[in-house]
Amino acid sequence: MLTNFSLRSRIFISMIFWVVIAFILIASVTVYQYSEQNRDYHADRMERKEEQIKQSIDLALQKTTFPVTTENLGLIFRDEIYEIALVQNINFNIYDLQGQLIKSSRPKFEIDSISTCLDAEVLNNLASSRNKRYVEQKSAAGYSYQASYTYIDDKRFKHVGILNLPYFEDNSFNDKELKEILLRLTGAYLLLMLLAIGLAYFISKYITRSLQTISDRLNQTDLTKRNEKIIVENPSEEIGKLITSYNEMIDELEISAAKLAKGEREQAWREMAKQVAHEIKNPLTPMRLSVQSFERKFDPNDPDITKKVSEFSKTLIQQIDTMSSIASAFSNFANMPAQQNETLNVVKIVKMAVDIFDENYIHFSSDEEEIIAKLDRTQLIRVVTNLVKNATQAIVNVEAPNVLVTVSKEGDFVKMTVEDNGVGISMESKDKVFEPKFTTKTSGMGLGLGMVKNIVETYKGTINFTTEPGKGTIFTVRFPIANAGANM
Repeated sequence: MLTNFSLRSRIFISMIFWVVIAFILIASVTVYQYSEQNRDYHADRMERKEEQIKQSIDLALQKTTFPVTTENLGLIFRDEIYEIALVQNINFNIYDLQGQLIKSSRPKFEIDSISTCLDAEVLNNLASSRNKRYVEQKSAAGYSYQASYTYIDDKRFKHVGILNLPYFEDNSFNDKELKEILLRLTGAYLLLMLLAIGLAYFISKYITRSLQTISDRLNQTDLTKRNEKIIVENPSEEIGKLITSYNEMIDELEISAAKLAKGEREQAWREMAKQVAHEIKNPLTPMRLSVQSFERKFDPNDPDITKKVSEFSKTLIQQIDTMSSIASAFSNFANMPAQQNETLNVVKIVKMAVDIFDENYIHFSSDEEEIIAKLDRTQLIRVVTNLVKNATQAIVNVEAPNVLVTVSKEGDFVKMTVEDNGVGISMESKDKVFEPKFTTKTSGMGLGLGMVKNIVETYKGTINFTTEPGKGTIFTVRFPIANAGANM
């Protein structure tokens, strides 16, 4: 259950829990101790009363003029029993050896409530007991009491009767005292509880302070930047080991990040070099073949030599232009766009970029007439044209092609979407869309979307897309809106 709480909460709750448990245990032990004490007190008191009554009975038997027999007990204690009961302040009964009531110190109107004949179980237990004494628990009128049974002996220690002493326990004083003690104990523990709550709060805060520092620093750990080490004054041994491990990990991460960054840069340049070499080889091959063919077929005396030279030149110029466009594309991709503090009406610029395309299936829509942002005009146009160009290439084989460009305001951002109903992007290609040199087309270098992403992120914007194969794709670009009061 406590696993859902923080460490600080668990420490706090645990301390309070043990204080409550301690109070319950002490209260239980106190009640048990009083109960045992009361039981021992009443047992001792009953034995003393019984012994005092027996001494009075023995004294009465010594003074009597009647023969000490079971039959004469009623005569011997006819008046004496009341005096003994008055002196000892307790009533008692005398039975014969068969359990028949002979005499009781109780008034006559109470004798009816006294058993006139003892149970055989009482007689057997009394006879079989080692100290010739038997105590049983009884109840009368809703009250429980103890009844002791012991033999009355003559001068020769011969049993002549049975003494029965009903003993009612009066626990009112002890119960009152117990309640007072429990009240005092409760008050003391309430004070202790308040102290424990305060102590638990500060102890849990102190214990978890270092852990919270470590937790915050772990949450801030970023592999893409330099991370600060944790410094805690006078940490405990366990926290110190954890801090040392974290700081060592940070050192190792920095070394690994540096090696990784270097390796990634080298790998990126190798991949870029391979891509450039591959793209340049494509036009070089037909150029080489054209030169070889022209060399074999060159005849200065050919009447059409001028026409053939012209065609040969056009072929070479076409391939050279292709190589130039390749170089320009890689140059544009490599050069990160610098931020320009040019305040633009994005709606106007995007519409102008869309109007460059003559296709009638390309549409522009915006509910706003003006949305101001600080962007570079040229870079924004490059973003729009690249996305629209991609959309047009995705709907080549669609019967009713449609490309919709929209601009709207979304909170503190200007939102631009380019939607097409083309072939969509497959699941395998989704994660590679913005990678340089990735393309699904048979021509091109796959640098367009990578360049768009670089431009958008340079201006602290975002770009993402949703797609459904066979139904189309929606690219969404968001740029921060300029501060209020900006002018075009």
